[in-house]
Amino acid sequence: MAVSFLSAPSNFVLSALIAIGLALTHLYSGRLRFKRIPRSRWLSAAGGVSVAYVFVHILPELSQHQNVLQDLGEGIIPFVEHHVYLIALLGLIVFYGLERIAKLSRQRRHQEGKGDVTTTSVFWLHIISFAIYNALIGYLLLHREEQGITSLLLFALAMAMHFVVNDDGLREHHKHVYDRIGRWILAAAIIIGWVLGSSTEIDQAAIAVLFAFLAGGVVLNVLKEELPEERESRFWSFVLGAAIYTALLLAL
Repeated sequence: MAVSFLSAPSNFVLSALIAIGLALTHLYSGRLRFKRIPRSRWLSAAGGVSVAYVFVHILPELSQHQNVLQDLGEGIIPFVEHHVYLIALLGLIVFYGLERIAKLSRQRRHQEGKGDVTTTSVFWLHIISFAIYNALIGYLLLHREEQGITSLLLFALAMAMHFVVNDDGLREHHKHVYDRIGRWILAAAIIIGWVLGSSTEIDQAAIAVLFAFLAGGVVLNVLKEELPEERESRFWSFVLGAAIYTALLLAL
């Protein structure tokens, strides 16, 4: 059974510092000014780190969560409860849908001569969705299945790299509006998620569902930035980032 960080003061403080650090990643990653085409090697490497964390750490952990859900018996939605990987698929589908909506909005605005940027309504849909996503990550700083400082630091590093990739994509869709408003909301969402995690604790079944949804979201949000041909992505940088982080996960 997962153990709350509330029983380990030093880990609790470390998780708070990490939450602040992740929030600062949103606030200051824009200053790095990564090259988009051809894609920055650093962005591709960061994407590799994020995907490696999902496939080497999160997905194997989901198999353990699957066993937990199967032991719970019949619930309100038994089919979903017994298929944790469907939640991961749902996370991927949700963020794929958000990406398509943003791209179509930009295309329409561009055709109308209003600039290569999304509408205000699409901006808020995107930001609210990613704020919930970030709050989930902030919550999981305190309530993951695998506890301990090493696990926390590995999770934090992967999420920091993931946020750098997400920021770049969101900035492309929403331009200056993201820098003026969006990044502040996403940074605050991480802190809010951590605060909720510090005052509440949910059972293993809910953690399994949250972790599964996060896994699907991470995979989609990284690959949507790497796969389009026009990105001219750096394949070997992506592979190197994934390989180094995989070796780190397996060694610790």
